[in-house]
Amino acid sequence: MIDHTGIHVTRIALSKPFYVSVLSALGYVVRLDLETAVGFGAKDLAPGDDPAGAFWIAEETPFSPRSHIAFRATSEAQVDAFHAAALAAGARDNGAPGLRPQYHPHYYAAFVFDPDGYNIEAVFHGSGLSNSN
Repeated sequence: MIDHTGIHVTRIALSKPFYVSVLSALGYVVRLDLETAVGFGAKDLAPGDDPAGAFWIAEETPFSPRSHIAFRATSEAQVDAFHAAALAAGARDNGAPGLRPQYHPHYYAAFVFDPDGYNIEAVFHGSGLSNSN
């Protein structure tokens, strides 16, 4: 549904390596680096993907209040790797990897605060979901 989105960060020199680390755990890479703005996207683009990236960080005054952003993972192991990479990169924990059945029975996620205080999540929706309305 959403083609691309982004957030403002205080210092691109701090946030870029943070996001390179945590997003690589989910299979995302830098797609375009404009020095004061960086676009991240899938390592292997699918037809219709924006080659410049789907998630952007730009050096500007951060949003207030801070946004919540959830990145899709393809497995529970990716969620675990995201959380470990984030903590190693200096993130503050906001929820260890685990099931969140209050959202749905297969919702597996982890939450951290990035260097600017944005609530960043990796989520895997598991199996057992239908496409019915």
